[in-house]
Amino acid sequence: MLKVLLTDDEVFVRKGLMELIPWEEMKFIVVGEANNGKEALEMIEDLEPDLVITDIRMPLVDGLDLIRSVKENTQLDPVFIIISGYNDFKYAQQALRYGVHDYIMKPIDEEEITAALRKLTYSIGERKKALLSGDKQAGNPILEALMQGALNRKEAEQYSSMLGMPEGASMMYVLVDVYAAPQEQLADMRTFQEALHSLEEQRGDIPVIELQPGKFGLLLNVDWMHNRAGGIGPFLERLRTALSRRLSVDIGIYAGNSVDHVAELRRSFLEASEAARHKYAERGVIWYAKINNRPLYVFDISPDISNKLILQLEEGSREAYRQTAEGMFRLFREQRFTPQAVTGSLSRCITGIIAVIKEMDGSEEEVRRLKELAEREHGNWSLQLLEEHFMLALAEAEEYIALLRQEWSRSSIKQIKNYIDAHYSENISLKCIAARFYMNALYLGRLFRKNYGVYFNEYVLELRVKEAKKLLRQTDLRMYEIAARVGFQNADYFVTQFEKLEKRSPTEYRNMLNIKE
Repeated sequence: MLKVLLTDDEVFVRKGLMELIPWEEMKFIVVGEANNGKEALEMIEDLEPDLVITDIRMPLVDGLDLIRSVKENTQLDPVFIIISGYNDFKYAQQALRYGVHDYIMKPIDEEEITAALRKLTYSIGERKKALLSGDKQAGNPILEALMQGALNRKEAEQYSSMLGMPEGASMMYVLVDVYAAPQEQLADMRTFQEALHSLEEQRGDIPVIELQPGKFGLLLNVDWMHNRAGGIGPFLERLRTALSRRLSVDIGIYAGNSVDHVAELRRSFLEASEAARHKYAERGVIWYAKINNRPLYVFDISPDISNKLILQLEEGSREAYRQTAEGMFRLFREQRFTPQAVTGSLSRCITGIIAVIKEMDGSEEEVRRLKELAEREHGNWSLQLLEEHFMLALAEAEEYIALLRQEWSRSSIKQIKNYIDAHYSENISLKCIAARFYMNALYLGRLFRKNYGVYFNEYVLELRVKEAKKLLRQTDLRMYEIAARVGFQNADYFVTQFEKLEKRSPTEYRNMLNIKE
């Protein structure tokens, strides 16, 4: 992937470019956005983009000054495309003097800028310059042009010669995934090439292209592999083992068929890309020739499975939800799910779990692994790595849901106690309160005693007797009137309960007060 930096002081222009252009389709990735030339200069030094698309007239440092500063003051040499709302020949002339690749007028036309980017992708001059620079990644743009298949046979042969491929050699395209956990740094080009050279010292440089972090493309000379490396198959197996050992991670290798002419390399690339879609269904080196007629499952898992998993997790049934999740991953492999189908299936589960958390007034920020799974691309994950991380995310979510349930219980029981304190003089019962708060009466009774150290009925009786004593002290109401006011429908029962708690009758309590006076 070629890295792109967008520079314009108008944010809607930058966002428009983001939406307007199919960046990934053309093998670009936007790595940053700058609001002015000064900010762009700092980001260029930090991000080292391959392409900078910039406006001319900006605050602090304008586009031309930005280009001049990069050319004169850094060792970097990104390609520049200028976009401008001013049709000024002097600007355009100066821009061309600085070697600007293209000068595009606003409002930006989608076809025009797309054509400019395609022209940039296949720019022979840039590729030759990169090759002659001695940079380890010099072959990248040339190999990318061959992969795109936009060259005639003569041009393709020239490019092949630049890559050191003998004329008439059979070749094949191979994709390599360096799997890495989220917290691990993905292998960069230098690390990958060091690992590659540790295996093929006698071969010299194998042309390599870095498609994106942790994902690489290789151009292999089939004839050399057969004559000097014991065949393509053994070589790729050794390559996988060596890379895995050197980088301390799992490696995925996907091989297209060999082609007889470099101009046909795109076909091998497309075949390798198709083989990569089987990464969760096969093990080891995956050959297009072996999976060509094997169908893939492209849909999400059944909602019944994801709903079952979510329910088991919400209930805290650890063994049950782990078995369901393990069954999902077996299904992914046995039914040959595509990477996109696996991602979609997991997203269905993650979305449902996060919805449960939000319903319980929780925050998705507290389930870091789930949030990470939902937001990250999984291109550099093996199925085993994905399963391990998903299981850890489920365990984290289970703990958080249990915590939310405890907090909810504490909050709910407090609300229930407040309700009892306000309505104890009414005809209330544990059953009717449980129904009011959508709880099981037995569970509510246990929860109340756990939090307040007393049974529900005892607590209500204490409230009623306390209020009755107050009325006995402050009024001359009759016993049946006091009983009715504090929630007893039967005066005799009121007397019995009062005696049970106070060890004296209501009359004795009142008389005791009169004696003291």
